[in-house]
Amino acid sequence: MNAGSPPSPGYWPSTKFRPMSFHYAFKSLWGFSHQSVDQNALTIWLDRTSGSGFKSDRPFRSGYFGASIKVHPGYTAGLSNSEVHPGFHDEVDIEFLGTTFGKPYTLQTNVYIRGSGDGEIIGREMKFHLWFDPTQDFHHYAIFWSPKEI
Repeated sequence: MNAGSPPSPGYWPSTKFRPMSFHYAFKSLWGFSHQSVDQNALTIWLDRTSGSGFKSDRPFRSGYFGASIKVHPGYTAGLSNSEVHPGFHDEVDIEFLGTTFGKPYTLQTNVYIRGSGDGEIIGREMKFHLWFDPTQDFHHYAIFWSPKEI
């Protein structure tokens, strides 16, 4: 993920929102040697030795959340870019599902409410089979979360 790369053409609402530096709103969890942070961008990478993880320091109730991502090419079945969090929490996900050679890449979004705390997970999973190759260049993926809808 490289928030500093140029976006794909198209709707780009992030110019209407104040950006936050990584150090202000997020913290690294693991894989520090697989991160590069400057004041405007976090770059993370994955290789055979490790990946990297981070999370927000505080809860957010709305906003524009986006990242420019170039997906790793080739066989990625079994590779997950998400993490399971214990306890009562809500989350909004943008995930790439692993793929095998010759199969399309799938982008999955989900919203979890009352996640894993009481056993009654409420989610809204959507899968999108991409019509372009996300391994060829950086593309911008984002969620706009208003006080009334996502």
